Amino acid sequence: MHRFWINLLGNQLVWLCAVIGAGRGLQWPALLAAALYIASQLAGAPRPRVELRLLWLALACGAVVDGVAAGSGLVVYAASVPGPLPPPWILALWAAFAMTLTTSMAFLQRRAWLASLFGLLLAPLAYLSAARGWDAVQFAAPTWRGILLLGIGWALVLPLLAAAARRWSRTAPPALDTADAHP
Repeated sequence: MHRFWINLLGNQLVWLCAVIGAGRGLQWPALLAAALYIASQLAGAPRPRVELRLLWLALACGAVVDGVAAGSGLVVYAASVPGPLPPPWILALWAAFAMTLTTSMAFLQRRAWLASLFGLLLAPLAYLSAARGWDAVQFAAPTWRGILLLGIGWALVLPLLAAAARRWSRTAPPALDTADAHP
């Protein structure tokens, strides 16, 4: 249970560092917080290879979802960089979120409909909070179009991420504990 709460609260701390930093035009708070969080989660993960695979898949999903949102002009990210990809602070959030898929968000692995509903409803709330609380995100008028675009994107990719977490967790061997290894 201890790992569950560290996983959940750590991810929320990364989110706060990211949106507060981005709202001030800074990338580094998100990158540092995500790197520390991810390292801590990998160090304690029973299957670190699964976590790393999920991280890469989440980064690809984030590049698509937030890249489409930014490219559409419906969503504007603070601390943005030139080019077609979303800013690094957003990708850092996706990478950190990947660490929750086998721990605090593991319940989504068996319920694709719930993962889709979470993506559709709860993910846009995080973006709205980032916009209203810290100016990390802006929406073109009318706001609902950007929120709907993000909700649909998340509703599509969250079940995919949850299914990958379930499948990879079942097939991956647990990490070798070096304390149990004998020369």
